[in-house]
Amino acid sequence: KMAAPSAPRPPRPRKEPQTLVIPRSAAEEQRLRLERLMRNPEKTVPIPEKLNEWAPRPPPEFVRDVMGSSAGAGSGEFHVYRHLRRREYQRQDFMDAMAEKQRLDEEFQKKLERNKMIAEEQTAKRRRKR
Repeated sequence: KMAAPSAPRPPRPRKEPQTLVIPRSAAEEQRLRLERLMRNPEKTVPIPEKLNEWAPRPPPEFVRDVMGSSAGAGSGEFHVYRHLRRREYQRQDFMDAMAEKQRLDEEFQKKLERNKMIAEEQTAKRRRKR
């Protein structure tokens, strides 16, 4: 079965050819991206969401198949133990890193406050001199 001959379609409008420009520096690359953005200012620009920080899985609420105290360890038990131990060390390292980050953030905030106070004192001192 052949389809009935239909009217020929009009040719699709062709895109204007763009010259290939290879940016030679980071500034030039930024300029090219800005120009591309500004060609159509009405077009919405996708703004990526902030990626969540990696966090280890929480420790299991209930651990199944725990060996009894009188049983000898089977061949598979070591692998289970090794994986649990690795996860626990990972979790502890993560908690240590978060505590360190929090400590550094607090130190930075204190330093900012101290610098702000010093700047304010100097400004007040200069005001009094005038």
